[in-house]
Formats: sequence, C-alpha cells, structure tokens
Amino acid sequence: MSKNLAVDFFPNGQAVILAAKAQALAHYPHARVAGGLIFVSGISSRKLDNTYEGVTELSDGTFQLDIRAQTRAVLENIKGILESIDASLKNLVDITVFLVDMRDYAAFNEVYNEYFEAETGPSRTTVAVKQLPSPKLLIEIKAVALAP
Repeated sequence: MSKNLAVDFFPNGQAVILAAKAQALAHYPHARVAGGLIFVSGISSRKLDNTYEGVTELSDGTFQLDIRAQTRAVLENIKGILESIDASLKNLVDITVFLVDMRDYAAFNEVYNEYFEAETGPSRTTVAVKQLPSPKLLIEIKAVALAP
C-alpha cells in the first residue's frame, strides 16, 4: 500500500483516503473496503491543487471543457485509488457514470473503450444529471470493485 494512504478500520469497513489525490469536499473517503468489495466514491477530474483536468480558462473569464480529457482523468484517478490498495481497473465490477450532457456520450465512450473491453470490463450505467458540484465538471464516476 502507498505511503500517501490513510487506512482506518471502522464497523463499516476500511476507509481509504489518499493524501496525493484531491480531497473530498465533505467528510467521506476516496473509497471504502468492506465485505470483500471496494466502494469508490464519486470521482471527478479535480486535481490535488483544486484545478480540473479538461478545463481551459479563456481570457474573458469563461472556460472550455473537454469531455475526453475529463473522462481520462477520472479513470486515471480511479485507477490510482485502486492501485493504492493493491487493486486495478481489472477489479472493477460495476460503475455508474454521471454525465451533465448526453451529447458527450460518444466522446466519453471513445475514451472509455481505451480502458475496457466488453468481455472483461465492469457492468455500467450511464445517466444524465442536471449538474455536478462544479460548473467545470462534465463527468463523475462511482465504482465498485472486488478487493484483492
């Protein structure tokens, strides 16, 4: 396990909190290990310095969002969380994807398909949501994996 990992055991399992990842905006862990499963909290493209991958700030104060970059960042964040507890994306059993705009579905799938095959990848549900915690976010993913 990583040196940047806080692991605490509670009646509801083992909390996984990584110092090297963006910290939760409320009181919840990056993941929780319980009953042989890893429950990964909703993960975005937010970085440790509270900026976001896939966001280009424009000179007029607006920003341009890139669903491909955000999708890749979210999957890499989940990968890092799983690797911190000796698991990998191959351990994923199920994911739920939250997209702000279903017009991003095809571009999201392009990146998703770089990471997973139908035969070995997790089951998946993708839903459209009105908004996520920041207007700079286009996607969030919640996951369940088998613990190693």
